[in-house]
Amino acid sequence: MQKMYHLGTCTTCQAIIKETRIEHTGIPMQDIKLEKITPLQLDEMKKMSGSYESLFSRRALKYKELGMKDKQLHEEDYRQYILQEYTFLKRPVVILNKDIFMGNDKKLYSA
Repeated sequence: MQKMYHLGTCTTCQAIIKETRIEHTGIPMQDIKLEKITPLQLDEMKKMSGSYESLFSRRALKYKELGMKDKQLHEEDYRQYILQEYTFLKRPVVILNKDIFMGNDKKLYSA
């Protein structure tokens, strides 16, 4: 399976898309603001990454707004937050066959 989950308005996503030229590869791209992540998609990402926490973005503005820094979150909490609010997904997420890359990872550029 190959797919990119991104946010069209995210400058980091835009830079990675431009740098990797992924839009020219035929890899499906899903703008997570326009097309919400399904529970099945998120569960598949979790299988590949090892945890929901690894997919969770602590850089999201809502993370600070909701005072989440002071809360003790568990795996099910991370899952629920990502499904409720797209900004909590660390982005972009790129799946290339059996590999998953999340966020602004330099390995993503080379892959």
